[in-house]
Amino acid sequence: MQKLVSRFGLLLVLIGVLCVAPFTQAQSRVQIDFYWASAVEGNLPAIFQGYADQFMAENPNIQINVVYSGSYTQTRETIRAEGFDPVVDVAIMLATDLSTFITDSPIVMLNPFVDAAGGEVFLADFFPAFIANGLDAEGNVWSIPFQRSTPILYYNADLLRENNLDVPKNNEELIAVAQALTTPERAGLLLPIAGTFPIWIYQSFAAAYGRPLVDSGLDTVYFDTPESLAAIEFMTRVGLPIEEGGFGVGPRGGSAWGETPTAFVSGKAAMIYHTTGSLTSILQNVANSENPFEVGVAFLPSGPAGEDGTGYGAPTGGGNLYIFDNESTPKTEAELEAAWQWVMFLSSPEIQSDWGAKTGYIAARYSAWEIEPLASLVVEYPQYAVARDQLEFAVKEFDAYRSVDIQNIINLQLSKIISGEVPLDQAADALAEAQAQIDQLLAPFKGN
Repeated sequence: MQKLVSRFGLLLVLIGVLCVAPFTQAQSRVQIDFYWASAVEGNLPAIFQGYADQFMAENPNIQINVVYSGSYTQTRETIRAEGFDPVVDVAIMLATDLSTFITDSPIVMLNPFVDAAGGEVFLADFFPAFIANGLDAEGNVWSIPFQRSTPILYYNADLLRENNLDVPKNNEELIAVAQALTTPERAGLLLPIAGTFPIWIYQSFAAAYGRPLVDSGLDTVYFDTPESLAAIEFMTRVGLPIEEGGFGVGPRGGSAWGETPTAFVSGKAAMIYHTTGSLTSILQNVANSENPFEVGVAFLPSGPAGEDGTGYGAPTGGGNLYIFDNESTPKTEAELEAAWQWVMFLSSPEIQSDWGAKTGYIAARYSAWEIEPLASLVVEYPQYAVARDQLEFAVKEFDAYRSVDIQNIINLQLSKIISGEVPLDQAADALAEAQAQIDQLLAPFKGN
C-alpha cells in the first residue's frame, strides 16, 4: 500500500512538471505585442496571423501577439493614451506619425539596427519615396516601410470601351469622361473625401496644381495658396450639379472612404480615386459580382502645374513599422532585438512580395518585385505595377510638427468647404484663417 501511495505521488509530481513545462516555456519566450492598423478591406487578420505563425516557427523563442487596433487614427490615439510606458512593442502606423511619436511616445531610433543590417545598402533596396517619411531632418531612421500606397484612378474599362472613351490623363479629360459616363443611377467619378479625413486625396490635387502641402521640412505648411484654393475648388465642383457651377459627376460633398470601392464594384460609379491597397479586394469582388467587368487602373490624372500642363503628383500613404520602448522600465536588449527581428521579417522581400500580392499595397522593396508571387502576378495583372510606376511622380505625404493638431485644422476646413457649409466664394477666407492657426502652432519650431 505504501509503495502504491509513493507511486501515485510520483505520478502527480510528473503530471505537475508536464503541466508547468509548457507554461514555463511560454513565459520564457520574449513577448511582442504587435498592433496593426489598416484602411482597406480584406482577410487581413488571417494574413497577419499567418505571418506571425511563420515567424514563430522560425523563432521559437519569440511570441508574437497580433492585435488589430482599428483605423490608423484609432491606433495612434490608443498608443498616445498609453503614454511613455506603452503596451505595444511594434506597430504599423501611418508613416506620417513620426513627428507625433517622437514627441508623445518612446519610439526607438533604428540606426544601430539598420547599420547592423547593412546600412545604406539595406536602405537602398526600399523605394526612396517610402523611406522619406521614416527619416528625421538629420537622416536618422525611425521607422521601416511596410504597407505603403498611393492613390490611383480605378475605372470600369468596359464602360470606357463601349463609349469609345480613352483613359483620362489630365483633369480636363477626367471630367469629360466622367460626364459622358454619368447617369441617374451611376456616378461618373467618386472622390472619397466625405467625412473627417479628406487631406490625403486633397494632397494629390494640391501637388497637381503646383504647390504640395509640405516640402522636406517639418516647420512649414502651405495650405493658404492660390494652387491650394484652385485644387479645393476643383474637388468641390466634382460634387456640385452643373446648374450650381459644378461638373455634375458625383454626390455633393464626395463619397465616404469605405463606401467608394463598394459603389465601384456594384457598378454605381464609373471611376473612383482610392488607395492601391484596395486593388486585390476590388479585383476579387468585381470578379465575384453579378456583373463582372474589366478593372482598369491608371496614374492620377494630371493638373495644370508645370510648363507643359502635366502636373502629375500623388502623395505616398500607408503605414510603417515602429518599435516602442518603455520610459520607466526600458526594454532589454533581447526584447528590442526580438522586436527588430519581427520588423525585419515583415519588411523582408519575401513578405513584401506576398503582402503586395495579397492586398495591392505597393511592395516597398525593389527586390520584392523580382520574386514570387509578385513577379508572376504583375505579368498576369499589370494593374499591380501602376502605383509602383507612379512613385516617380510621388510627393512626400503630409507631416509636420504638431501634425495631429494641424491635420485636424486642415481636415475641418476641407470638410466645411467640400460639403458646402462654407461656400466656395468664402473658401479663400477659410484657408487664410486655417493658415493663421497653423502658423501659430509652428512658430516655436521655426529654425529647428
